[in-house]
This record gives sequence, structure tokens and C-alpha cells, in this order.
Amino acid sequence: MQQHPAPEHEFIMRFTSTPRGARLARRLVSHRLNDWGYPYATTVNETLTLITAELTANAVRHGHVPGRDFHVQLTLTEGTFRIEVTDTRAEKQPPVASSSATDSLSESGRGLLLVAALADDWGVSSRKTAPGKTVWAELHARTEGHPMTHRVAPEPTDVDLLLATASLLRDDLGPQPEDASHGGRRP
Repeated sequence: MQQHPAPEHEFIMRFTSTPRGARLARRLVSHRLNDWGYPYATTVNETLTLITAELTANAVRHGHVPGRDFHVQLTLTEGTFRIEVTDTRAEKQPPVASSSATDSLSESGRGLLLVAALADDWGVSSRKTAPGKTVWAELHARTEGHPMTHRVAPEPTDVDLLLATASLLRDDLGPQPEDASHGGRRP
């Protein structure tokens, strides 16, 4: 049996299977990375936060079972970060999609394309002790705690998609203009 080294850092938590739970998971992963020496503005923190946002959103949207939570585990072992998001829905496996299979006008369906573009490796595994699945992603970083600086840049169309998705992750969109046709109220 292969021995796996003990993680240098580990964060495990269970979240409600709601958009609020997904948002909290994303924020706590970012905070934990900052505590581990990967500040908020580093490539590692921003990349893992975006990957976490995509995986937890998928767990809420596609892996939700009423009354069941999803689990997040973040580990750092020998310079490799691994984020795992586990839900209780075994029958809904993520599709292996390509960018050409995604409708260009669709507002969804690109989350795993982002994960594939950002992560060094990712995959899906069945839960061994209960129904469900774990979707995981790995990101390699220098072992001395500095963010990776040498990564292959995504294609320009992927960059546009990444920027558009990143803007959707902001919680505070600032003041919004009031719509006069609704008397200052939003529909």
C-alpha cells in the first residue's frame, strides 16, 4: 500500500448546500490560504479561490440533496494544494465537456472548463463510505510558500471568460442605478 505524506496544512469543513454556503466556503478557503502564507492578492490564493467557487457552486446546483450538506477539504502537501468538494449526489456526475460543446450564448456550463484551465490536475471520484462524489483539483506551488510564477497563459478567449467569471464572484457590486420606470424599486 502506498504511503501518502501527511499534509503540511489542512482545512476541512461542512457547509449547507445553498448559495450562501458556497460563498462562505469560498471566503474561508481564501482566508485559510492567507493564514498559511499565501496572501489574498497572490496567484495561488486567487486561483484556488476561483476553483473553490466553481466546485462549490456545482455542488450546490448539481449535487444538492435536501437536508444534506457538502464538504470542503483543502490540503497543502509537498508544494501541492488539493481542494476537494464532496456532495451526496452520486448519480449526477460532472460532464467531461469541451469549450466547443458549450453553447456560446449560455450563461452557465463553463465552470469545469475554468477548473480545467486553472488547475494542474482535476477529477472526480466516488465516495467510499456513503453515496456521493468528490470533485477535486490540484495546483502545484513552490514549496517555500511563494505563488507559482511560471504558468502557461490561457488562450485569449479563456482570459475573457475568466475575467467575466471573476467579476461575478464579487459580492459588492457597488451602487446600482435606480430604474425610474419602477419608482426606484428593482423588479
